[in-house]
Order: sequence, then C-alpha cells, then structure tokens
Amino acid sequence: MRQLYLSERIATIISCLFILLFTYAGVSKLIDFQNFRIQLGQSPLLSSFATELSILVPLTELLIIITLSVKYLRLAGLFASYTLMVLFTAYIFILLHYSPYIPCSCGGILEKMTWNQHLIFNLFFIFLAGAGIFIMPSGNAHFKSSGHAS
Repeated sequence: MRQLYLSERIATIISCLFILLFTYAGVSKLIDFQNFRIQLGQSPLLSSFATELSILVPLTELLIIITLSVKYLRLAGLFASYTLMVLFTAYIFILLHYSPYIPCSCGGILEKMTWNQHLIFNLFFIFLAGAGIFIMPSGNAHFKSSGHAS
C-alpha cells in the first residue's frame, strides 16, 4: 500500500512538471501567436502545415494539461505528453541533422536554449513521461490491492 502511495505521488509530481511545461509553452505560443505561426511557416519541414499546426500545437498542449489534471485521465495525459515530446524531439533532431536552416518556434525561456540544450531538455522530459507511465498505478491494481476486486 505504501509503494502504491509513493508511485501515485511521483506520478503526480511528474504530471505537475508537465502541466507547468505545457502551460508555459502553450500560453507563450498563444500570446505571441503571429510570431509562432510565422516561425512555423519558415520551417523547411512544416511550412505547408504552418497555419494548422500553429493552432493545433498549443491546443494540444492545453488539452494535455487537462488530462494530466484529472486523476482518472492522468495515464492518458502521460502517454500524450510522452508522444508530444517524442515528436518535438524528432523534429529537432531532423532539423539539426538535415536542414540548413533551423527556425525557433519555441516561446519564452525555451527560445534562449541552444538546439543541443533543447534536445537534452526534451530527452529529460521524455524520460520523465516514461517513468510516470511505468510507475503510474493502474486502476485495476489499486482495486485489487484494496480488496475490492471480484
């Protein structure tokens, strides 16, 4: 029971870190929406989808915040966080290795990072999401440990 409590606490802390990250990133993009859309339009990989992505990315980040905030949706939120961070990291990796021009469409403090720092930052958050998914107690395991399973 104590291990279940500790796992829940750690998963909650990881979720809170993602809530902070996605709130900051999503709100920064929405506040400076025009600049974000223009920078996406300058991307050699994303220019064709800049308008759609400029709306979809911050809305996805805000939707993930909601899933991470609701206890019974938290596991889905961690999977979504993991997926989004993998996509962001793959995008950075591809740009770093295959593009002559790398526009920054990040906002605020994240914009001040070098691309290698950003890659490490993203890898750290991928690790956190994976750890959260791994330790997140499933509803069934909680049910069984409390003696309510049929």
